[in-house]
Amino acid sequence: MSVPVRGYFGVGAEGISKPGNLGALVRTAHAFGASFLFFVNAYWRMREAISDTSKAERSVPLFEAPSARELVLPRRCKLVGVELTEDAIPLPSFRHPPNAAYVFGPERGSLSPEMTARCDWVVRIPTQFCLNLGVAVAIVLYDRLLCYGRYAERPVQSGGPSEQLPPHVHGRPVFRRNFDGPERGAIPAADGGW
Repeated sequence: MSVPVRGYFGVGAEGISKPGNLGALVRTAHAFGASFLFFVNAYWRMREAISDTSKAERSVPLFEAPSARELVLPRRCKLVGVELTEDAIPLPSFRHPPNAAYVFGPERGSLSPEMTARCDWVVRIPTQFCLNLGVAVAIVLYDRLLCYGRYAERPVQSGGPSEQLPPHVHGRPVFRRNFDGPERGAIPAADGGW
C-alpha cells in the first residue's frame, strides 16, 4: 500500500550501458512511486529494457539528456548523486530532500565530473564494493521511504509493531497573505500584525 507524502522524486542514470540494468532501474523506481525517470548519455533505450516487466514508460514520464549540462530538472528539485566514494555522505546519515532527483552512475564507472559538480549532495551506500544498479536504486528509495513514510514504530524486541498507527490528524488551516492584505479567515499574529 502506498503512503502519500509531500514532495516528489525522480530516478535516473548517467551513461548506463546494459539494457537489463536500465530495466531494473526503471522497474524499481516505478515500484517505489517515482514521479519521473531520466537518462543522461544512455546507450540503450527503453524499448530494449526487457527487464522492465512493469512497463514503467507507460506510467512514468521519461526524460533524456545528451549530457549533464543539458539535464533539466523541475524548479526546486535537488540533485542527489549516488556514488561509492570516501567523501560522499553515508546514506544512513543523509536527510532526503522533499523534492529530489537521484542519479546513479554507469555500471563500470562513476558519475562524470560534470554530473558530480551539478549534484547538491553525493551519497554512498556503506558497502565494501559496488552493488548492482537495481539493488542500489532499491536501497536508496527504501531509505527515502523510511524517512518520509508514516509507519508504526518498530518494537524494542524482534517482530512487528504491537500497536496500530494512530490515524492522521490534520492541523488548523494555514492561510497565506496576499498583496492586498490578509486572506479571509486569517488569524492575526500576537503583535496584531499579519
